[in-house]
Amino acid sequence: MKTLFMAILGVTLCSTIVSIANQSPGLPDEESLSALNSQNLLVAKDTFPANFENNSSVKTMIIAAVAPVTNDQPRRGAAGFGGPITFNSDDKQVFDDPPAGFDRIRNDIPHGKLEMIEYDSKTVGTTRKMLVYRPPGYTKEKKYPVLYLLHGIGGDETEWRRFAHPEILMDNLIADGKVTPMIIVMPNGRAQKNDRPGSNPMATAPAFAKFERDLLDDIIPAIQTRYSVYTNRENRAIAGLSMGAGQSLNFGLGHLDIFACIGAFSPAPNTKPPEQLLPDTDSAKKQIKLLYLSCGKKDGLFRISQRLHNYLKEKEVPHIWNVDNNGHDATHWKNNLWHFLQRIFTQSH
Repeated sequence: MKTLFMAILGVTLCSTIVSIANQSPGLPDEESLSALNSQNLLVAKDTFPANFENNSSVKTMIIAAVAPVTNDQPRRGAAGFGGPITFNSDDKQVFDDPPAGFDRIRNDIPHGKLEMIEYDSKTVGTTRKMLVYRPPGYTKEKKYPVLYLLHGIGGDETEWRRFAHPEILMDNLIADGKVTPMIIVMPNGRAQKNDRPGSNPMATAPAFAKFERDLLDDIIPAIQTRYSVYTNRENRAIAGLSMGAGQSLNFGLGHLDIFACIGAFSPAPNTKPPEQLLPDTDSAKKQIKLLYLSCGKKDGLFRISQRLHNYLKEKEVPHIWNVDNNGHDATHWKNNLWHFLQRIFTQSH
């Protein structure tokens, strides 16, 4: 657990991961923070806890990782994941940005339903909550595939809705005939009794590793009991942002007998090294239906994703590698979720 905690000390909250700048050994003062924010080097202040200005452990992690990175000006990456960020010819955007209005509510189409449900977590020893999306026209007379969508280190079961509104994306895509209707499960990836991030979300880091058992042993069975869903791996996907992207890679690739589709949008330092994620690439090639990896060029943790992509490319493991011009931010996560949704369960059941 200590190793995991140390590995993610460069990760800040609300999934807006930023790193400790190599050139900044001390805490940034308020003037420095304001200067960074004025240059859009920090994400919106409202993505941090209300008291982040008074939290030294958070301040230490706020600087530099999201500073702009350009092809002609490589910069140091996150502490421990650093070295110059150099873009290769295949580090490029393979999908256009979504069209205008893709994330707006359309009143002339059917809408699905969001519901907060409770489940008994034997892993944690308490009752926990998760947010579930049911597609328009949901009925127990048919079965649905399931996507498990994981949040970042400072988030909870509501974060995806706050950042990307998956329910709106799905409603619009279903109306346009571009996705397979599915159940989307947004659990709390912090497997501990007090599962709120609190003023120091870094202290909850070990609970993100423990969540693997909560997901496999408690959440998936609860969903299969409550909803009319397929129970085979071909109809089960996992994806996440930031810390949740790391979880998705760790859990998804570690359990290819359970998940066939995996999406990771700007994965965090909790991501295992590529050689540990896929020690047997020949077997993985036969099992993976979709492996979607993305990161923005302005993301200071770019090297984590790039390293995995390079390994997958070397081992000839089919995957999508989408590099856009965003940072470690909600725009990147929303856009890539929109693309990912259209590529899973395309040959459902």
